[in-house]
Formats: sequence, C-alpha cells, structure tokens
Amino acid sequence: MFKVLISLFLIYQFSWGFLTINDDYAKEIRVLKSLDIDLSFLKDPVFISMKDNLDRYRKKHFIKVLEDGHTFIPIIRKMIADAGIPKAFLYMAMVESNFSAKARSKSKAVGLWQFMPRTAKLLGLRVDRYIDERRDPIKSTKVAIRYLKLLHDRFGKWYLAALAYNCGEGRLSRAIKKAKSDKLNILLDSKKKYISKESRLYVRKIVMMANLANDEDFLAQNGLDHLMNRGSTFSLATVEVKGGTPLSSIAESARISVKVLKEYNPQLRYYFTPPQNKKYTIYIPYDRYSFFQQNYKPVKNSRKFYVYIIKKGDSLYKIGKRFGIPYKIIKDFNHLKSNSLKLGKKLIIPSTGPRFAKYTIKKGDTLSLISKKFRVKVKKIMDANNMKSSFIKPGVKIVIPN
Repeated sequence: MFKVLISLFLIYQFSWGFLTINDDYAKEIRVLKSLDIDLSFLKDPVFISMKDNLDRYRKKHFIKVLEDGHTFIPIIRKMIADAGIPKAFLYMAMVESNFSAKARSKSKAVGLWQFMPRTAKLLGLRVDRYIDERRDPIKSTKVAIRYLKLLHDRFGKWYLAALAYNCGEGRLSRAIKKAKSDKLNILLDSKKKYISKESRLYVRKIVMMANLANDEDFLAQNGLDHLMNRGSTFSLATVEVKGGTPLSSIAESARISVKVLKEYNPQLRYYFTPPQNKKYTIYIPYDRYSFFQQNYKPVKNSRKFYVYIIKKGDSLYKIGKRFGIPYKIIKDFNHLKSNSLKLGKKLIIPSTGPRFAKYTIKKGDTLSLISKKFRVKVKKIMDANNMKSSFIKPGVKIVIPN
C-alpha cells in the first residue's frame, strides 16, 4: 500500500511539473508570437545564457525595479493593452530606464522611454526651461506607443520596430540592406555585427523580462503579483490649475507632501507650474482627489511667492543668481519685455522649492543671533529681505534662506 501511495505521489508530481513546464512554454511562445519572432529564437545561445543567469538577475534587479515603478506600471500596462501593441513592450520601458522617469543617459536621452530632445520635439513632447515631457509618464507613453506603431508600419514586424526604436530607423535600414534579410537570427549575428551589441541584446532583454513577468509563481513568492494585477483606474487623478501655481499650494490642498507631488509630476523642472500656461494639468494620487476638490483655493496662491524690491545695481541676472533661479524665469513670471529694471519696482520671485523659512522677529533679537540660530550668514538674510542695514524691529516677519 505504501509503495502504491509513493507511486501515485510521484505520478502527481511529474504530471504537475509537466503541466507547469508546458504552461510556461506556452507563455513564452505567446510572447514571441506577439513580437513576430520565430520560435527558433528559444534556441538562441545568447538568450539561453541570459536565462541561465536569470536567478541572479531576479534577486538583484527585477524585484527592485518593479517596486520602484509601482506608481505608473499599471497605468502604462493598460495604455499599451488599449493601444493594441504587444504587451511585452511594457518591458521595453524597463530595459530603457528601469521604469524611472528621471533616467538620463550619457547621450542625453531622458525619461521612461529615453527620448532624445530632437525626437521628443518632433513627436510633440514639450521640452523647455519649465517642462520636460519626456519625464511625463503618461504623455511620453502615448508618444512611445504612437512611435512604435509608425515603426511597425514602416518595417512590418514588431521586433523590427523595437530594434529601430533602439538603434534608429536609418541604422536598421542599412543593417537590413547589408544583411539582405530582416530575419531576427541574421540581424543578431554577433560575428557579422550588422547592428551594435547593445541592439543585439535589446530584443533578448525585452523577451526575457516579459517571460519573467509571466512567471506567476515567481511573482507570488516575492509578493509582486499585486503590482502586476493592480488596476490602473484608481492610481492617479488629473487636476487643472493655473500657470505659475506653487506645488506647495496643491500639495497642501491634497494633503500630501510636496515631495510626493513632485514624484507624481517629474516633468516639472521647478516647484511651480509653467507660468506661460493659462492652465496646466497636474497628477495627484487618486485617493487625494476629494481633498483637493474640497480645499483648493487658487486666490491664495500669491502668498506663496516672495516679493523683491529692485535696488540700485540690481540686474535680472544678479537677482536670479541670488535666489538660485534662472533670470529668464523671473522675467517670465513678471511679464517683462526687456531685461531693464526700474528702481523701487516689485518683482515676484517664484519658489524653486522649500528655500525659505518664515520668522517673526522677537524682542532682543539681532541679525547675528538669528543667523546663528538658523546657521545662515547675516549677509544672506539681508539680501533675501532686501535690507539696507542690520537694524530690525520686533514683530516684523522676515524670510530665512536655506
């Protein structure tokens, strides 16, 4: 009886293992077919060696990247699915940037999808001194999807669209012409080197990441299944605010920190919305949307800016340097048509972050005592408050620069 039970157990284990292997193989095939890749790719020696090193890669990289990118991954995944392009292209963003909107390459490619400045502008992304939409997870993903579709229309296969995205349309066209073929196994030939080593590994990495993400057991064992299965509908909300609105005002209304708000809006170069826009769309956590609606009052925004009175010897450049902000931004905020300044005129200096602390002067205070208390030089305090002498009065509010 014992032998019979052992036999039945072994049969069950073998059958279960066989079914699991078959299921994994079926998923791998689906990934390859979605990218128009021939099944012979599974025998590719470089790809096989990458799979052999997968356990080490899992521990050191994959888990951390998924956790770091948890805010936008579900949204990007849904956008890709809705667009009808291969789901595996989600992992193109992983290969490109590790799902980091702040990623920047040596060649000046930026964002989740690593767009170069010229390409970004040609595709309609805004890149200027206030905004870099290559870092906008939603807008950059829309553009990446559109670009991949254009590349697919030109080259006819999804793996070629991926290669063209990585190495450029011109380079891939020349490689296909030189190889006299657009077959993947030929283009990936390491001896002929039709394309660079980076591009030869590119498609292999995307397929490997897609296969790993399809491994339900691995995801469950590492507590990552909730990241991949989480719905995208409720992860963020969009709100419209006026141009030049400080992020601190939005954050206070939504009851989140400025740091969190900035993480949701990595496209903003500074801690305010672009002043040239009448309105600008900001992303906030969905569960904070009701707080924002209840608390946000645009009329109160002006108190978040510092007022500076122009004095003799001032220039926009000097003022900008003093406050750590490009002079062109001060010029835009104040709608100045030229760089010339008038004595006594007030300028609005936008906050580029948590630069200033407010302090009410108390009886017995001196600038020397205040400077020691806040560990800031007396001259910096005087400059920030446009003070001509060190004489101060109790009850007067001043700002303390960081």
